[in-house]
Amino acid sequence: MAMNRVCELTGAEFPLFAFSHCRDVVAAVSRAGGFGVLGATRFTPEQLEEELAWIDAHVDGAPYGVDVLVPEVIDASVAALSDNRMRAAAIDPAYQGFTNEILARYGIAPEPEMPILKERMGITPENGLALMEVAFRHPIRLIANALGIAPPAMIARGKELGVPVAALVGAKEHAIRQAEAGVDIIVAQGTEAGGHCGEVTTLVLIPEVVRALPAAGHEIPVLAAGGIMTGGQMAGMMAAGAQGAWTGSIWLATPEAETSETFRARMVAARSRDTIRSRSRTGKPARQLRTPWHEAWDDAGGPGTLPMPLMGMVSEPAFARIERAAAAGNGEARELVSYFVGQGVGLVEQVRSSRQVVQDFREEFLEAVTGLAASVGIE
Repeated sequence: MAMNRVCELTGAEFPLFAFSHCRDVVAAVSRAGGFGVLGATRFTPEQLEEELAWIDAHVDGAPYGVDVLVPEVIDASVAALSDNRMRAAAIDPAYQGFTNEILARYGIAPEPEMPILKERMGITPENGLALMEVAFRHPIRLIANALGIAPPAMIARGKELGVPVAALVGAKEHAIRQAEAGVDIIVAQGTEAGGHCGEVTTLVLIPEVVRALPAAGHEIPVLAAGGIMTGGQMAGMMAAGAQGAWTGSIWLATPEAETSETFRARMVAARSRDTIRSRSRTGKPARQLRTPWHEAWDDAGGPGTLPMPLMGMVSEPAFARIERAAAAGNGEARELVSYFVGQGVGLVEQVRSSRQVVQDFREEFLEAVTGLAASVGIE
């Protein structure tokens, strides 16, 4: 990959970028020749410091990156709420009551009051910037941002320290805005992706972004994201002009991931049609495995979802209760087990180690490229 601009910028051996909330996945992928990216949002600054110190000690000098969320826009109703206690107080008790009703249908005992998420900070600009400061204290080779334009502080620090800044986008207009702001790499993410995503498919979005950036005067490499679960898909996206793949869902079905055995089993059994793009977990549209939880919150008769980060304060303790109940043998609770996952879940046929996934990607990529060359008479 000597001519690959993304590899040149980040030091990646093979441009397979693995987004994960689990440090074990990040380290395993980077050691195997891919590029692990730790999702930092679920951590406090102190926890992130511990996670990154562990990765530094276990990555064997291989490059890795960090993904933070510094949302560009926060709902005006929560902008002034500076901590989780204030945010919890702002949530109508009816939301906890509605949560208890849903869970009770599946044999999960109610909680009288909404728990306050003390261990997490919530997705807010100030929290994202605090995590960014921690990330820059480590030898990272990439920092990425989503949910809006990368903040000037991130771009400035990245240039100062020689750390490329990547930005996730879901439309070509967003890609141009990010380029104008000064980011180094665009991650164009289609609607097939897990987590926060837009409405345009990966197959359409990649060529749109690859064409739009040079036309607007920006020579910036693009990574393809959204539904990419095989090396053949990665090769196809690179044939369309991307310089690598940004992946997430495939790593959830590895034993190193933060996901439970219950969820990994559900991934293997799931079809591509078993996901839903819903606001009922974070307050912004995010693709996840569909369960009766989503049907209840998205129903017109429900209370409606809250803005970010309040919706997460309602949903995350509930999903923790669901996981505990399922692990304790509650078969009904298993129906509610969910996580952020993309439509590519239909391609998950078994649980594999992170190292094996990287190896399979490389072999499938080579097979696809070789097959394409042979089909057009190139030796």
